[in-house]
Amino acid sequence: MNKSRIPHPARTHQSAKKATLQIHFLVIGGGIGGLACAVALRRVGHQVTLLEKCPDFIGSGKHRGIRLSPNMTKIFNYWGMREQLSKICSVLDRIVLSRFESGYLLGTHCWEREMLEEAGGEFMASYQCDVRQLLVETARELGAEARTNAEVVEIAQDCRSVRLASGEVLQADVIVGADGSQGICRKTFDPHYSLKGSGAMLFNSVIPADRIYADPELRSILQQEQDTQWTWFGHERALICFPIGPSQDLACYFYMLDDGAKTDWNDILTPEQFAPYVVGAEPRIQKLARLSRPARIRVIECDFPEDWVHSTGRLVLLGSAAHPYPLGNVYGPSMNMEDASVLAKLFSHLRDEAQILSFLYAFQNLREERCLKNRNLDISNIWFMVEREGEKATRRDAMMRARYDQGLDVLSGDDNDTTVAQWDHNRELFGYDAEDAADNWWVQWGLLQERANATRWENNTQLEMFSLDAHVRMS
Repeated sequence: MNKSRIPHPARTHQSAKKATLQIHFLVIGGGIGGLACAVALRRVGHQVTLLEKCPDFIGSGKHRGIRLSPNMTKIFNYWGMREQLSKICSVLDRIVLSRFESGYLLGTHCWEREMLEEAGGEFMASYQCDVRQLLVETARELGAEARTNAEVVEIAQDCRSVRLASGEVLQADVIVGADGSQGICRKTFDPHYSLKGSGAMLFNSVIPADRIYADPELRSILQQEQDTQWTWFGHERALICFPIGPSQDLACYFYMLDDGAKTDWNDILTPEQFAPYVVGAEPRIQKLARLSRPARIRVIECDFPEDWVHSTGRLVLLGSAAHPYPLGNVYGPSMNMEDASVLAKLFSHLRDEAQILSFLYAFQNLREERCLKNRNLDISNIWFMVEREGEKATRRDAMMRARYDQGLDVLSGDDNDTTVAQWDHNRELFGYDAEDAADNWWVQWGLLQERANATRWENNTQLEMFSLDAHVRMS
């Protein structure tokens, strides 16, 4: 638990520029990406109707903790939501890394205050359901219509309307598909699209804090001067756990190689069923396993769709519909928030419907490479943790321990340390500013295109006037 923190001087709330032409967006999907999109688009003045097929916006999020990286929390800061976010999050300042089987300490890492200040955010953790609830409340306060039990069963060919399971038809100027990798929007682009396994699986659980404190050996996980993420590296298995929110409940992600025993997923295991997966682990891990009732989840890995913008120019994919990430990852939620921020920033410049298509293409152009890079990093981090015993794992552990013995943060690499430098990329990515990326595009290309259109209109007008004058003279 954080006992004495220096307040982080986050970037201040920024008011949003309102679009000159305000249109109606229909956002399909009430996860973090869809909810963030509703908030972002309302901030710049557009009408928003958000459709979620489930009875509420919580879903499975009440059983799952998520990490919010600085590039994500800075967006909340921009949107004036820092105070609300701090009420539902813990701030993760430190990582402890150990061996899964022996508990041998490999080292620690503290996020550098200077780096976080430059990034404009902090590394936080919360229940996924609490983040969703904050976003939906904010979207409604801003005037978005957020509906539940609203399953979309058909998207019109021109992508200007949808039909709900109830038979109701809703119109829109632009449809945002934020309904995930298996939703109707993604399948509109490719009906035969399917996910594939990465070869790994995840056991996800949340353990109440009182059960952790009740065990003398486990309570030190929570009784820290700084809220801490604990990471254990093992032979074909790993564990990440961290306290979430003011409750300090412990979110646990157990990673294992896919044993091929399951063809259906998301079942809940009893502690007895889960015990075989942690045989030979250090005592604390075995105790955490006995306190868990984890969901067994397939870690997916799949190609991004070639096109995020439908040929009609009125449907765009966002979040995991465009770039699926494995569950339990660090960057997936932040990429969804960045998507929303970039899309809204682009459409804050909307003056004419003719700009819609170029803005949607700009959105994919700005987001695709970054999302792919971070997705690949998330997956490589999993394999980095579950590396099989051998020379590569031994070298990884030795490098970390050597840095720790020198009093250094173990995840900050240097030019000659390629193994640890892989993790140093995590830090570099926090400085990305989604709104700046969209503004840069507007300055470099959007204004240029607008001036070109204005010049073309002026030339056409002059030509028409010249033709009319010539016609009058001939008459």
